[in-house]
Amino acid sequence: MAAGEAPIKQAVKWIDEQLAEDPKTDRVKLVDEASRRYDLSPLDADFLLRHLAERAAPK
Repeated sequence: MAAGEAPIKQAVKWIDEQLAEDPKTDRVKLVDEASRRYDLSPLDADFLLRHLAERAAPK
């Protein structure tokens, strides 16, 4: 992680890494852990949930 990088970006990278290791990981639990790990606001956590939902949606 780059110094000075926004916590939300760090959280997105961390979640992506976790999903790369195990795609079946519970995304809600990942967002909860990322929120605590990177001290995210409830709005940031909501963004992460929406981000994951958009990525998981069939195109």
